[in-house]
Amino acid sequence: MSDIIKIKVPDIGDFDAVEVIEVLIQAGDTVKQEQALITLESDKASMEIPSTHAGTVKEVFVKVGDNIAQGANILSLSVSANAEIKQEAPAETEKTTNTPLEEIPEVKQQSASISAPPEPSNDNGAAPQSKGHIHASPSVRRFARELGVDVTKITKASGPKNRILKEDVKQFVKQSLSKSNVQSGSGIPAIPAVDFTKFGEIEERPLGRIKKLTAINLTRSWLNVPMVTHHDVADITEMEDFRQSLKAEAEKRGVKVTFLAFIMKALVAAMKAYPEFNASLSSDGSSLILKKYFHIGIAVDTPNGLVVPVFKDVDEKNIFDLAEEMASVSSKAREGKLSPKEMQGACMTISSLGGIGGTAFTPIVNAPEVAILGVTRSDMQPKWNGKEFEPRLMLPLDLTYDHRVIDGAAAAKFMATLSGFLHDIRHILL
Repeated sequence: MSDIIKIKVPDIGDFDAVEVIEVLIQAGDTVKQEQALITLESDKASMEIPSTHAGTVKEVFVKVGDNIAQGANILSLSVSANAEIKQEAPAETEKTTNTPLEEIPEVKQQSASISAPPEPSNDNGAAPQSKGHIHASPSVRRFARELGVDVTKITKASGPKNRILKEDVKQFVKQSLSKSNVQSGSGIPAIPAVDFTKFGEIEERPLGRIKKLTAINLTRSWLNVPMVTHHDVADITEMEDFRQSLKAEAEKRGVKVTFLAFIMKALVAAMKAYPEFNASLSSDGSSLILKKYFHIGIAVDTPNGLVVPVFKDVDEKNIFDLAEEMASVSSKAREGKLSPKEMQGACMTISSLGGIGGTAFTPIVNAPEVAILGVTRSDMQPKWNGKEFEPRLMLPLDLTYDHRVIDGAAAAKFMATLSGFLHDIRHILL
């Protein structure tokens, strides 16, 4: 005996509606629990919605191109009558970016569609597309969207039965850029394709989805935001002594206290002193949106690429709370189990290379945030105290900021204040 249940869209974060880019099942299919049913894509990430039960698909209620919201019906499923009925969140999601890289919480930027070049050639004899139904697979449509291409304007289709292939999308982009540069001198010339096999043996390794989305969002930020990086160092000798003194208490709580927890608290204190760092430009660039909350993004390196989980209300949490949350979130990030909601709403991002090395770098602002803090490995250095040199633990800091909002003097003052908090962490209590 069996029951008919409906699988619905779970919590997908702060989105009114998200586009369906792939439908992975059809009526009559047998599905397993946790098997992906559909793929949704927002301007921030793609996510697969898994089945909460095993069973047989009776009816599918969505199609590619639909915009659906939380609670919408995906399909009806015939399941065993004694199956427990429950609805769960998506098992896996993928990000962007940002990326840093990819996060766009408040200001939604739209990619300009690449217009069709005048009278494109049809060298291979493929028939032009009609103005009606466009024949292209979901993966090709997604590829076109990532490049800002309107598939309805592609007139060359080299696939079977006039189906648009990725090569057709690439050729369309090349023609569009070529025409744009010749006619108006605008646009960025594409890097020419090179046949590297002429020079030796090669191996081609496709980029993962997260890295592709990160690349798009980083490029968007780089092209839209005039960035400047301010380099500084902070004396954290006393902070490190204090951190070491917390080891016994941390072990009792089952957590490991790292520099990052202190840096997050000090960063929030500096943002309170300089509110323009906790802000975003309005979409038209005419006003500054000052935020009254303090959410910090932390860039985490995972096997699939860089993701940025967001720690909410850092100002309301203590060092041990943050240490515990970081351990949990970092584990989820590396397992690919972060939801879109957990990667939204950051006021500012920290990108730390402290566990790897380096003395300085220039992180890219994660727009619409107006600044990002880079951290590299601390180092014991001799410092003159007025009478003699003494060993001090120095931490390199790199602040990249949006010069439309923050000028050099403000950045220098912000970094001096941040360094002061790190030098004597007790000052954040004042």
